[in-house]
Amino acid sequence: MSKKNWRIIGVVVILLIISGYSIQKLTDETYQGMSIIPEEHIDIPLFDGLEPTEHQYIMKDDHWRNIFYFYMEELPYLGWELAHVESALDDKHAENDWSGFRTRWRKDGFEGELWISAQYNETENQTEVMFDKTDIIHSTNWIHSAPESICIYQSAANQNCTKITDKSVIEQISSSINEAMDWNKEVESRKNTLVIEYADIKINVLYEGDKGMYLQSEKGIKLMKPEQEFLDLLILK
Repeated sequence: MSKKNWRIIGVVVILLIISGYSIQKLTDETYQGMSIIPEEHIDIPLFDGLEPTEHQYIMKDDHWRNIFYFYMEELPYLGWELAHVESALDDKHAENDWSGFRTRWRKDGFEGELWISAQYNETENQTEVMFDKTDIIHSTNWIHSAPESICIYQSAANQNCTKITDKSVIEQISSSINEAMDWNKEVESRKNTLVIEYADIKINVLYEGDKGMYLQSEKGIKLMKPEQEFLDLLILK
């Protein structure tokens, strides 16, 4: 074989290596923030039209209802058992429709729980869907119905109540509290403490940076991820 042919073959091999590396890198970055990738599981179908973007899947326009009905119908046929569901379909207030749904699923042979949630981002005009694999958790409902108002204190020593009357905000706060997992282990110290006061329960929120947040009340202790969206509802700007 001539030197020219060898050089051509060499260039082709190098291009293939570079191309393979680029595709692998693009794939890694696309799914970088995901704990589970539906495309890799035959029993987790992907709703037609969803495109992966790092930590979530997106789709132009508002489709969360169709996505909700799709998974509520398809997953049981594939052996999944619904462990928890909440959706804006149960909310009588039309202004909360954007909040979409949250579901948790379990299946024999699957370690943990499969979380699927979706919401409509009106600003971007897109539906955003998240798939997550988590350990099975036990969550006790502390808030059984959203009141007309709640009080937020910016510290345990602060006596000035910031009154929250926005029903959608109260429901988001209450939902996050109920979903936090029950905790019966040691509580680590945190630099900051907020207080949420309902009519029948007072909850201390212990937080610090990207560390897990503790919720303390007379009903026990909960632990939740350091969700900035949750804190943004509580901390005065």
